[in-house]
Formats: sequence, C-alpha cells, structure tokens
Amino acid sequence: MKNIHLLNHILIEHKIAILRDENTKTKQFREVIEEIAMLMTLEVLKDAPIKKIIVKTPLEEVAQTVIVENSIVIVPILRAGLGMVNGVTAMLPSVKVGHIGIARNEETLEPVEYMCKLPEGIQDKMVILLDPMLATGGSACAAITALKNRGVKNIKMLNILAVPEGVEKIAKEHPDVEVYIAKVDRELNSKGYILPGLGDAGDRIFGTN
Repeated sequence: MKNIHLLNHILIEHKIAILRDENTKTKQFREVIEEIAMLMTLEVLKDAPIKKIIVKTPLEEVAQTVIVENSIVIVPILRAGLGMVNGVTAMLPSVKVGHIGIARNEETLEPVEYMCKLPEGIQDKMVILLDPMLATGGSACAAITALKNRGVKNIKMLNILAVPEGVEKIAKEHPDVEVYIAKVDRELNSKGYILPGLGDAGDRIFGTN
C-alpha cells in the first residue's frame, strides 16, 4: 500500500503511551494529542508546495526555500479531529481551517455528511484531513469523498491510531490519498473501538462521556 505511511518514531511512541493510559486526565490528553499532531505535521509537509525567496540577513542576502503562502488547508473531521488542529496550526499559524461533520445513519449504519464548511479556493490547495482514530474507515472515506466532490485533488490524512481494516479500506477506495499514521493497533472490538486503543478520543479530548 504505497499511499500508507507509518511514522515509526520513539518520541511519538512515548506520547502514545501517555494517551493510552486510563489515568491520563483531559488537560494532559489534549496537550499530548496536539504534540503528536505537531510531530506528524513535520512528516506530511515534506512535499508541501514550496518556492525560493531572497532573504536579507544582517550580513548579506541569501536564497531560502519557504512554503507557498495560503497553499495548505487543514480539515478536521468533527469532533475528535478538532483536537489535532492546534498542533498543526502551531507549525502553520496562518493556515486556513475547514470542517467536515460525518455521522452514522442508525438505520443503514452508513456514514452520512451532515456539515461541510470549507475555505474558498480549496480546490487548488493541499488539504490535510485530521482525525485521531482510523477505525472502520467509513468516516474517513466519506470525508475524503466529500472533499473530492468539491473539487479537491491533493488530499493527505493524519491519524494517530489505526487498525488494518480502516487502513485497507482507504488504500482500496482512495489510493491517491496519502495517509500518515502514528501507530497501527490490533483490531476493532464488537462496538467498533480500536484495541488496545485509547478509548473514545473525542470524549477524552473534551471531557465528555
């Protein structure tokens, strides 16, 4: 699966251990989610749109490579994806942020888009989709489809934890989307939770039940 990138780094592994711990409180959990998002952003931006500029130092002028301004948009999948936003914006303070809401239809059990608010001109940007957990892959694929339906062509996705089922679904349905994953866990349980996982990411980020 050429479009799947597993980030094998001891610092990320260390921080995932904190997320997994049931005794980690909301404040620390939220902070660590943001820290991991920051570290993952370094990897996903390796092929960001760039250009050369001339910078005048106190001593002389020098050619410098920079990211093209206003070339990247981040889109969290509501609601857990919101927990990763501050981590990415810490690295890219001027980046624009869209939002996609995906819910499960309780009759068909299929993901349904209920909200999509995107910055103008997103069709020409690199779009980074954010969601801490990639479980069945249903919501992720629905969000990717929503972006493609609005003309977005350059899509990347950041997930902290995933399972093989979700990874395989995205690789099959959207092989053109680059997916960056911090850790692939064992499996889903009967309720759709990742095992060993870290519980419900949204609940732990926002302190809800």
